[in-house]
Amino acid sequence: MRQLSDTDRTPRLGRVFPDSNYTTEEIAQRKAEREALMQRCDAIFEGVTSNLIDEFYDWFMVIEPESGDYFIDEDEDLAVQKAHEKYPTNACVIYCINETGACCRV
Repeated sequence: MRQLSDTDRTPRLGRVFPDSNYTTEEIAQRKAEREALMQRCDAIFEGVTSNLIDEFYDWFMVIEPESGDYFIDEDEDLAVQKAHEKYPTNACVIYCINETGACCRV
């Protein structure tokens, strides 16, 4: 068997996906869009949580901010599936129905 030396290796340069380089403006725009989405969803979550927290504590809620619709299920995957069936192309945000809205602990 032949031994590989350092001269046999070709250095790999660049990114894995060189076509997906974003400018700082594009990154800032995406961040602003994500923050706006979260603000709209947070407002909806805060508005309905007090009515749902007793009956659905620790269930999952997926919110579609454009319509204000939300989908609740005990299983996270089913809640996401319900939202995706009705709004297949819209961005949604998932919450856990509790005091903080966080889905898990770190």
